[in-house]
Amino acid sequence: MFKKLIPNLMVEDVNYTVDYYENILGCFELIATDPKEGKFDWAMMRSEEADIMFQSRESLGGVIPDFKNKEIGATLVIYIEVDNVEELYNLIKNKVDVIEELNTTSYGMKEFLVRDCNGYILVFAQ
Repeated sequence: MFKKLIPNLMVEDVNYTVDYYENILGCFELIATDPKEGKFDWAMMRSEEADIMFQSRESLGGVIPDFKNKEIGATLVIYIEVDNVEELYNLIKNKVDVIEELNTTSYGMKEFLVRDCNGYILVFAQ
């Protein structure tokens, strides 16, 4: 039935968000945008099998009017499994807003939490 789950996150500035995910987190690459260049209304990024989309408030609010006045950042956590969580942590810990340091959880996962440039919470785990 279901094939894939791809979050589409509302952001104020898609270009800034793309730059953050490419150059600060360093683990996502841009694969599609609308428009193709200039100020993006929407972008899709990928890291191996994981995709994530970002859409501007203006663009998404045009499709879903209820979103026009919603706060960006939401009350959700994006859980991302990675191959080497310690290596990623060491690469980005001084460039991002770490809200929980690298640790081993009660359920046996090594993980750390960051707040991205839009206020979304990302958990990187192994």
